[in-house]
Amino acid sequence: MAVVSIPASFGSVRPGVVQAFDDHVGAGTVRDELDGTEWWFHCTSIAGGRRTAPIGATVWFRVTTGPTGLEAGDVEVRTAPPA
Repeated sequence: MAVVSIPASFGSVRPGVVQAFDDHVGAGTVRDELDGTEWWFHCTSIAGGRRTAPIGATVWFRVTTGPTGLEAGDVEVRTAPPA
């Protein structure tokens, strides 16, 4: 059995920026602004009933466990990407 270490960021609210999002797949990645880690997230993890997140948008999120392991959850879009 492999030992998995839980990152210090687990469960805490983190600031981030959406790096990628594929509307067809319904998934993307967010880069943690505090430590630079990129986390995968699914559209069902976006708060407020949204199902998409624009690339470049700033967000708040939590590192949580999901079907793929550790991922971004409770993703809340704070601002739209710069034009």
